[in-house]
Amino acid sequence: MPIVVNLDVMMAKRKMSSQDLAEKVGITTANLSILKTGKAKAVRFSTLERICDELDCQPGDILEFRRE
Repeated sequence: MPIVVNLDVMMAKRKMSSQDLAEKVGITTANLSILKTGKAKAVRFSTLERICDELDCQPGDILEFRRE
């Protein structure tokens, strides 16, 4: 898949667990896991905004486009 999700990398840099981030963002850990593994087909901008706010990062730090 050309869109790569680097959420786990940002979470590790910020030393934040999935459970902590999910609680702060207001989503379930299951939905966060789907996003983290790149299995999500979409992400709401409002969710991405809250994730970026909590991790103090930019959307480009989490989402990356790679040509196949």
